[in-house]
Amino acid sequence: MSNTLRLTEQLIARPSVTPEDGGCTSLIQAHLEPLGFQSEIIDCGPDTFRVRNLWAKRAGTSPQTLAFAGHVDVVPTGPLAQWTSDPFTPTHRDGKLYGRGACDMKASLAAMVVATEEFLQAYPNPALSIAFLLTSDEEGPALDGTVKVCELLKSRQQAPDYCIVGEPTSVKATGDMIKNGRRGSLSGKLKVIGIQGHIAYPQLADNPVHKAAPALAELASVVWDEGNAFFPPTSWQISNVHAGTGASNVIPGDMVVDFNFRFCTESTADSLKQRLTEVLNKHQLNFEIEWTLGGLPFLTTPGTLVQTVQAAIQQVTGMQTELSTTGGTSDGRFIAQICPQVIELGPPNASIHKIDEHVALADLEPLKDIYKQVLITLNQECLAAADAK
Repeated sequence: MSNTLRLTEQLIARPSVTPEDGGCTSLIQAHLEPLGFQSEIIDCGPDTFRVRNLWAKRAGTSPQTLAFAGHVDVVPTGPLAQWTSDPFTPTHRDGKLYGRGACDMKASLAAMVVATEEFLQAYPNPALSIAFLLTSDEEGPALDGTVKVCELLKSRQQAPDYCIVGEPTSVKATGDMIKNGRRGSLSGKLKVIGIQGHIAYPQLADNPVHKAAPALAELASVVWDEGNAFFPPTSWQISNVHAGTGASNVIPGDMVVDFNFRFCTESTADSLKQRLTEVLNKHQLNFEIEWTLGGLPFLTTPGTLVQTVQAAIQQVTGMQTELSTTGGTSDGRFIAQICPQVIELGPPNASIHKIDEHVALADLEPLKDIYKQVLITLNQECLAAADAK
């Protein structure tokens, strides 16, 4: 059994349904501290939803820092009876390792730790500084996890120069896709206000559904932007609609519509709010909106980190990786506010959040080797920069 597989199994065996860390943080901390990492546990949040965060750093001779980032928490298992094997008992079947968090993202965490161990065995006094930023609040509200650590690091002027987030980004095989950005998420709860009344006397009421329908149709047809070379166009989608009392003879007094923008760097949250409000005003609606900004978009254009990761993937796997910004939000959105170069790289993501979540055993060592090669290359660049001075 490889060290990567062994550590992945140990992490899976520790139940860590968000916001619990299940001892995963201490396990990783125990691997890092003998390597010279100075670690800090940062607990945040109320007692009823306590979040455990870890910031651990090993200083090199250069201030240039690569941070490995990720989350130890996992989503709930769902119905246990539907799992082929216990979700917190690591189980091998048909060349795959099964368990909750196997893919999202305990395999990545194990690969990062083992890659660091092997790198420091080969380069015991590296120039490159290495850090780990871990949280138990990524699958939850994400209010007391990575965002809090990033705020702390910014206040201390300790932000990393590069960051690799271990989100499962690949499609068919580890390394075939990395994320060099993510779209932003802006949600709204729209309340269209009418006048309730008897359905037989519509002249005495004001039906908010009828009033809102043309506006919603127009919003569904708006081209918010054209996207760009890295992002698809911004999209607007309705997720929930509610109106009425349940009675068939009552005109509703209001209508509530939940919607979401997934937006690219061609739009801002403020511009989207303004344009949507203009449409509602155009249709003379009486309305209220509650806005929730889930995350800003971020983009790492091809540069040192992207090129280093691309080269490492090709060296280890022989593949040309695809750059992508698709998918949901991740903690990369917080890290990108303090770190200029952020990418996400992990195993194939087809089984994440599903019953019988798994990772292919064949994907573990290549992932570890890619992370290790990134460390080697960035360390060489730090040495070259020092020699140039």
